[in-house]
Amino acid sequence: MKKHLLLLVMLMLFSSGAWAQQLSPVGTWTNEEGKARFEIFKCGDKLCGKIVTLKEPLRNGKPKLDENNPDKKLRNRPLVGLRFMQGFEYEGDNKWDDGTIYDPESGKTYSCYMKMTGKDKMEVKGYIGISLIGRTQNWTRVE
Repeated sequence: MKKHLLLLVMLMLFSSGAWAQQLSPVGTWTNEEGKARFEIFKCGDKLCGKIVTLKEPLRNGKPKLDENNPDKKLRNRPLVGLRFMQGFEYEGDNKWDDGTIYDPESGKTYSCYMKMTGKDKMEVKGYIGISLIGRTQNWTRVE
């Protein structure tokens, strides 16, 4: 009886571990406004993100550029394909932290974390200094 109980407990632990591994942010996401789609991908041993599509990709008939970048040399980069998230490390509890997120609308870069809140839901928070103060968005996985 004890062997069966131990086996049952071990199966429950391993199956819950497998379920937790499925809560990965790797994939394609959209933000609350639906303005863009983003791809979260592995870059070395960390996670990064790039813009893959924009709802309105053109301005005056040309691809939108990174016009607000504080580095004038980078202002001619197209927004589509732009790596705007980088450096995320797995912290545990379905959270990736110590990353940065670049906001092309303001040209500012913020500290950031990503936390899976469900299989297809993720909280993304950009902040300055401490994570208690900042802006949170809820992203949804898209296929």
